[in-house]
Amino acid sequence: MKVPLLDLETQHAAIRDELGQALRTVIDSNRFVDGPQIRDLEERIAAYCSCAEAVAVSSGTDALLLSLMALGIGPGDEVITTPYTFFSTAGSIWRLGAKPVFVDIEKDTFNIDPSRIEAAVSERTKAVIPVDLFGQVAELQPIIEISKRRELFVIEDAAQSLGARHRGRRAGSMGTLGCFSFYPSKNLGGLGDGGMIVTQDAELAAVLRAWRSHGASGSSGPWVGGNFRLDTLQAAALLVKLPHLEGWHEARRANAARYDELLSEIPSIVRPTVREYNESIFNQYVIRIPRADACREHLRRNGIGCEIYYPLGLHQHECFASLGYGKGDFPESERAATESLAIPIHPALTQQQIAHVVEQLSVFAKSEPSPS
Repeated sequence: MKVPLLDLETQHAAIRDELGQALRTVIDSNRFVDGPQIRDLEERIAAYCSCAEAVAVSSGTDALLLSLMALGIGPGDEVITTPYTFFSTAGSIWRLGAKPVFVDIEKDTFNIDPSRIEAAVSERTKAVIPVDLFGQVAELQPIIEISKRRELFVIEDAAQSLGARHRGRRAGSMGTLGCFSFYPSKNLGGLGDGGMIVTQDAELAAVLRAWRSHGASGSSGPWVGGNFRLDTLQAAALLVKLPHLEGWHEARRANAARYDELLSEIPSIVRPTVREYNESIFNQYVIRIPRADACREHLRRNGIGCEIYYPLGLHQHECFASLGYGKGDFPESERAATESLAIPIHPALTQQQIAHVVEQLSVFAKSEPSPS
């Protein structure tokens, strides 16, 4: 039985005609840049996230980069974030000449540990970037309290968590800025790259809109920005998908609940932890299992898509060697890198496919030697 990690073919088959019509509308209009679909998508995402404004951009990475630029972060500044995340979180900081300062993660949620943040704040610290990993919002309440006390910006990297809730509030809506990705593998994925920045600050949103188009404001702009625009074709496709998003989330949660039930019978597997005041969208369903790399190969041999998303903490990447971190500095992140494994959770999963995944996990677990 084949069980893909991601099944875009099934998703797109169900909305093929709608997608085709939306793309044809853009083609017929010849408004490939800054078409009306851009503003429509911005308004709908802002409303969905309970934010005052949303600004469409070219990718999730550019959402982070533009956010940092608009907040004036650059050489000599420090930004606190997690080493257990996708490269662009720290890469965007580095690209502007600022310094990523890493803080270890919580063992159960994989998200940044807020109890460690204040000790990492220095006179150069300008912002904190918590990451809502795998579809669950980070522990934002204490992070925001620390940031207010220390006068720091909070840029929520919510690339994997559009629609998730933390204490009743939507991902992206609680900090200075929230950044989303529409990469095809996301719960709301485009037909290529795309991103969005949300905020409650209308003045800051106006700056972001200027900066995404080379900093222009009328015929003479006061800033040097960049080309961070979202293509109209991508906005059109995302507008087709957006009304289906909550249904896809519910299907993912149902699949997660079924996994939770079946995997409870395998003692060596630790299932994802979702805090009682959080609502995850399960962009990924990530288990902990000893020798995750060997388990990945076993599952793949049996037709099951799976992935170790972050096999190395960012502090161990060669390009960040000058930061001075080494192995052992962030033990929870390093442990997660060796024990975490994402298994299929997409909405098109069948009960038979879930059973096959669990069966093969059980086979692997039984084949492993008992700890001495």
